Amino acid sequence: MIPVSIVIITKNEALLIGECLKSAALITDDIVVIDSGSTDGTLEIARQYGCRIYQENWEGYGANKNKGVALAHYDWILSIDGDEIADRRLIRSLHNLDFDDPRIVYDIKFRSYFGKKPIRFGEWGRNHHVRLFNRSQIKWAKAKVHETLLLPKGTIRKKTEGRLHHFSVQNIFECHNKAIYYARLSAAQYAKNGNKASFLKLYLSPSFVFVKNYILRLGFLDGWEGLVIAKMMFKNTRLKYYYLKQYEQGKFVRDENLPHHQHLFLNIDPFEK
Repeated sequence: MIPVSIVIITKNEALLIGECLKSAALITDDIVVIDSGSTDGTLEIARQYGCRIYQENWEGYGANKNKGVALAHYDWILSIDGDEIADRRLIRSLHNLDFDDPRIVYDIKFRSYFGKKPIRFGEWGRNHHVRLFNRSQIKWAKAKVHETLLLPKGTIRKKTEGRLHHFSVQNIFECHNKAIYYARLSAAQYAKNGNKASFLKLYLSPSFVFVKNYILRLGFLDGWEGLVIAKMMFKNTRLKYYYLKQYEQGKFVRDENLPHHQHLFLNIDPFEK
């Protein structure tokens, strides 16, 4: 095993968490699970793999990941999600890394899936993220959505071999629901940051996102799934600025006790009929 702790945040990940942990157990002897109220058997599966499990209230993606980082045994942290699986090439690569310099972060390639189909083009086909870092130097920003690592000056970025395989959505309905869910979270974050929903963002940005993903980045080569993903990205962009406009006009109801800090808008989805 290598001196790396794996940190996973979970809520109802039973569908894939077993495969996720099966690969994680080949990397380290310290797997930390930060769970926010799973009811589907996720925790029972995690216990089978000897994970250290902590029940925490949901405070956002970045904040909950930081909780896991603080509880890890090792300073080197590999952050993965419950629907991500390390392939054997990545596992071998991790075992051959040098962990002497805490300034280094490792950028890992992703392979995203729509159901069981690997997506090779469009935005999803280009994914890579820094997921391996030393906690003495780096932590997660406390954003509730699209969490990012705070990389100090002097950080050295390196790449690994292999991939994390991300089973993003199982079907078109999950794709649709995620577009709405993340649009709500993004709108709340934008409102907090003082962003405004301009005419260009409301009416031109969604179309640009579709064209960039489906045409310029060859998303159409992924067939039907590529079209669905491009439409989902259009919808997500359109909705997050629509909801931001609702914030600006005061047309929303806020409830901090909702799971994952979702917000209830008076008009949940203007495209739903």
